[in-house]
Amino acid sequence: MDPDSETKARGSRSISQLIGDRARVLPEKSHGWFRDWFRKVWKVRGGGLYALGFALSFVYFEIGSLGDDILGIGSLFNGQAVEFVIQFLIDSFQNTLKAFIWPLYVVQLAPPWGAIGLGLLYVGFAKYLKRPIERWLFRGMPAEDADPQ
Repeated sequence: MDPDSETKARGSRSISQLIGDRARVLPEKSHGWFRDWFRKVWKVRGGGLYALGFALSFVYFEIGSLGDDILGIGSLFNGQAVEFVIQFLIDSFQNTLKAFIWPLYVVQLAPPWGAIGLGLLYVGFAKYLKRPIERWLFRGMPAEDADPQ
């Protein structure tokens, strides 16, 4: 084997290893990114059912909005890239506002059962879900950073 082909073979292995390494690292980092974002929302919203509902409803609304945006991606090729980006930002802002009022969506599901369900969620959350979520969110953090109050 000549030295040039050996160098090329080593270079191609390095690139494939690099791509493989990045493919493994991205899910791990995205989990960390999501956890960091969720931790911030948790602290800002008070660390209770409202914080969880806000985060989940925001993700739900964003996924629906992204679905609509993906269907409209053809507008990027029609020279409407600026309009596409502006519409995406407007949709994200609207999704944030909708996420702020998530309890109203729950209550409106099936009156009066939605309100009863929200009350049961509040009691069940405080009793069964809050501690496991906080253990996951604040694992490996100093105690003063982990306390959301």
